[in-house]
Amino acid sequence: MKTALDSSVLSAIWSAEPSVYRVKKQLVKARAEGSIVICAVVYAELAAHPLVSPGIVDRLLAEADITVEFDLDAPIWRKAADGFAAYAQRRRRSGGTSPKRLLPDFLIAAHALLSANRLLTLDPSRYQPDFPQLHLM
Repeated sequence: MKTALDSSVLSAIWSAEPSVYRVKKQLVKARAEGSIVICAVVYAELAAHPLVSPGIVDRLLAEADITVEFDLDAPIWRKAADGFAAYAQRRRRSGGTSPKRLLPDFLIAAHALLSANRLLTLDPSRYQPDFPQLHLM
């Protein structure tokens, strides 16, 4: 079983957020069931975390045995584009003028859907409407 992580998961740990106990418990479960990965988009978001530097991100990921999958191939980009386009259409139909969510969320979800078995996130409502087939943890 391969679990992809949303940046919110590691950010919660690094920031010692109130959800940290639950997050650590989910990570232990995910690790016991298989590998843990992040996509390049999550890596870039983590590098911007206020409490770390890029070199520290690499060290922390290595210590946690979390693999960074830097290559996002065409099917991932296409799936992200499909989800983002559907979201933008729904938003326009509901009276919104432009999308409020950003493309990285769609890339994270598409990567998890096509390259992993599930996505561990602290915000499942961000992903559920546009990727209902994605198993969220």
